[in-house]
Amino acid sequence: MKSAVQAIGIAAAMVLLSAGAFAQGGDNPGGGLFAPSANVRPPGLKNVDIEQKLNQQVPLDLVFKDETGKEVKLGDYFGKKPVILSLVYFRCPMLCSELLSGLEGSLKALTFDVGKDFDVVTVSFDPKDTPADATQKKADILKRYNRPGAANGWHFLTGSQASITALTQAVGFYYEYDAKTDQFAHSTAIMVLTPTGKLAQYYYGVDFPPRDVRLGLVQASQNKIGTLADQVLLYCYHYDPKAGRYGAVISHILQLAGGVTVLTLGAVLLLLFRRGSDAEVRRRDRSQTYAR
Repeated sequence: MKSAVQAIGIAAAMVLLSAGAFAQGGDNPGGGLFAPSANVRPPGLKNVDIEQKLNQQVPLDLVFKDETGKEVKLGDYFGKKPVILSLVYFRCPMLCSELLSGLEGSLKALTFDVGKDFDVVTVSFDPKDTPADATQKKADILKRYNRPGAANGWHFLTGSQASITALTQAVGFYYEYDAKTDQFAHSTAIMVLTPTGKLAQYYYGVDFPPRDVRLGLVQASQNKIGTLADQVLLYCYHYDPKAGRYGAVISHILQLAGGVTVLTLGAVLLLLFRRGSDAEVRRRDRSQTYAR
């Protein structure tokens, strides 16, 4: 009787494990017996994507309206400083606010200042958004960022569908509109552009590591901003487009460590040599004194 109970228990455990394997995907990567393939996107998300277009030029002649309602060209914000571009829509109930909040927090951790060292351009991809919506969103963000001169460096733009489509396609930002909910399905990312308007880096999500953003700005500026320490970090860290972040280059770190070791040993040997020479001079002086 006892062995029969144990056999039933083992059989039940095997059934549960098998069921768990099916639920977790097993041989089916879709995540369940009747689940769709992992390569099949749910309806409404088929065209939602971010395609990196590194080193591509964005069209600077596109016309938008700033938060005051004034017509501006995208190129008005380029020419001298690197630019961070963020694409959101101001009526977004959650994700866009999270992106802007994460971006503001990351920029606040930098010693670089918006408006002085770089600019930020936030463009709405909803043609229904108005300059009044942009004004309200800008006021909310700048109140938290709270640095002098930021109002002249962080710009919130709205525009026509034609300008929006041209910009989003140029940077590889694809989204879908749901007429039933009057909302957009979209991904989140920021892009760092050079002063001439070329795409330099993409950073995904809503949380952007300050170190990566700083290095991205330094590199996009062609070293016109930043310090010697930034140059050392850029030598040791390389931007990985797939990961959307900087990663360590082990060979460069080893080279730098080897150079530092050689310099340190050289300095120590020089110090010891000088000390030995000074001791020899003092010894000779004492000998001459005694001889007198």
